Formats: sequence, C-alpha cells, structure tokens
Amino acid sequence: MRTRLSYRSGNPALNKNTFKNLSRTSSNPLVADQSMTIKGTVDKTAISLLLLIAAGYYSYSINSPILLIGGALAGFITAIITIFNKKVAPITAPLYAIFEGLALGGISFMYAQQYEGIVLNAVSLTALILLSLLMAYRSGLIKPSENFKLGVVAATGGILLVYLVSFIGSFFGMDLSILNPTNGSMFSIIFSLVVILIASLNLVLDFDFIEEASENGAPKYMEWYAAFGLMVTLVWLYLEILRLLAKINSRD
Repeated sequence: MRTRLSYRSGNPALNKNTFKNLSRTSSNPLVADQSMTIKGTVDKTAISLLLLIAAGYYSYSINSPILLIGGALAGFITAIITIFNKKVAPITAPLYAIFEGLALGGISFMYAQQYEGIVLNAVSLTALILLSLLMAYRSGLIKPSENFKLGVVAATGGILLVYLVSFIGSFFGMDLSILNPTNGSMFSIIFSLVVILIASLNLVLDFDFIEEASENGAPKYMEWYAAFGLMVTLVWLYLEILRLLAKINSRD
C-alpha cells in the first residue's frame, strides 16, 4: 500500500485539494463498505457514461439549441456545485453526465452536418484512448512519476490559459485561429494534437489519483466524485478530438 499521497492532477475536479478535510473511514471490517473502492468508482463511472450517452443520443436526435445551451449551462453550474460540495456528488455527478450529454449531443449534431462520419470517429477514438491508457496504466507500462505529474499539470494549465484568453478575447472581437475548427493549417492541427495528448495524459493522472484515494480509505461518496472527475476529462478529450477531426476534414 502506498504511504504517500501527492494527489496531483491537471483535472480541476481532481487535484491536490480534493481530499482535504475529508474524514478517513474506519478500518473496522464491519463498516468497510463505507470506504471508496476502485470497483465502486468503475461502476459509478459506467453509470455516468451510460447517462451521458443516452442524453447525448436524445439531444442529437431532436437537434434542439435549447437543450444544447441549457445542458452546457446546467452542466457548468452542476460541476461548480460538485467541486465545492463533494458530499452531494451522488446526486450531482449523474446530473452532470445528463446535462453534458445534452450539450454534447447538440454540438455533435452541428459537426455531423458539416463532416460526415465525424461523430462516430470521435466517439471511437475517445473510447480507444480511454481503454488503451487504462490497460497501459494497469499493466504498469505507464508509471506517473512526480515529474510526469508536474509536467502534465503545467501543460494543462497552459492550455487552460489559452482557452481563457480566447474566451475573453471573444468579447472584443478577437479570435485565436488555432482554436477554430475550420482552420486546417498544419500549426493548428499540431496544436490540437498536443491538446489531445495532454488531455489523454490527464486520464492517467486521474487513474492514479483514484487508485491512491481508494487505497487510503476515502469516503464512499468520493466514488461518485471520482467518476465525475473522469467525466470532466473525457468530455474535454471528446470535444478536442471533434475539433481535430474537423480541422483535418477542412483541408480536403
């Protein structure tokens, strides 16, 4: 069992402050079910993914801008509530999955209207990356050292800064072309590849984070919170893959 916890992750939902002020559960075997486990987290993550996919399919099918915008706003608010009040994760994590599914369904529909087959390709690549990295992590092929974690966190912070600059600039008519999905320049494509790489490596940090938390007896409700954290990374990864595929297709 590991005796040192770094809890470093680029994921804003899973960082070094996530497990602060959380009471350890008892080591008494009679109350062992009150502790966070990897299996429990996997089950909660699977439930969350099913809810996201179902909501996404529904939103994609009816193509409602209201569901897209409403889902995005509700998902953001739910995420903030979950991050600042982890104990409500058993309620808010499934809601986050549904809201994000509604938003992603609408976004996916817009991409699908421009590029045939892009959504299926993005979903497949996201699933492939998730499963491949999980297998690599569990087999020991990828071992997140402290320097590895520090590098991923720093790179993630840099990308978030680019997003922030782009968001603020949009209010003043400024546009960062490297984020434009219709920009098929080589530099823009390389930037998207780097972002996808960093997003993928964040999954490795999330896996390690969840394993350490489980080994050190985090409270049971943190299974839902950890599932929520994984969903945040997967949503980011999927959107970036969509953006990359759109850029590649725009070159044709």
